[in-house]
Amino acid sequence: MDLLKNKILSEGIALSDNVLKVDKFLNHQIDPELMVEIGKEFYERFKDDKITKVLTLESSGIAPAVMTALNFNVPAVFARKRKSLTFTNDLLSAQVFSYTKQETNMISVSNQFIKPGDNILIIDDFLANGEAAAALISIVEQADARVAGLGIVIEKSFQSGASILKSKNYRVESLARVQSLTDGTITFVEDAE
Repeated sequence: MDLLKNKILSEGIALSDNVLKVDKFLNHQIDPELMVEIGKEFYERFKDDKITKVLTLESSGIAPAVMTALNFNVPAVFARKRKSLTFTNDLLSAQVFSYTKQETNMISVSNQFIKPGDNILIIDDFLANGEAAAALISIVEQADARVAGLGIVIEKSFQSGASILKSKNYRVESLARVQSLTDGTITFVEDAE
């Protein structure tokens, strides 16, 4: 997706060989026009999969997930990291480690929002080592629902997440596949379209 790649090149910052900062348009400030196009692109890639819900992890995945769900005309559900007084019972939960935050969180979804027979499209902002994706897959499987595939805004192809998921026969569609962040230079895998 050229629009996304151009945005990454113009506004993204390679903080290290492993960390890409995209807070100007994705994980802190959100570019709504870009999110609309991302939602359309994920719809085009998964439109024949009879999606019943779109699932993501709070918070950076919410904008692309909502735009994707809008195109499918289905609900967007997000796994929450924090519990509250109204969010304590009948939860589908899994642990996820965040590399950028260096912490492990328990994420949860109320079992009223994912049901057996649901066909779930998982959307996330990044795919690196696959920790968040594995936790979201676990939540879907706990509900006896089906993972139709994973839509990733930015894949770090130099890390193992995509290859692990594909080896388990999950369909992974990444809109921008970053090949390297070496020396502050962002390069892409050429077959990302």
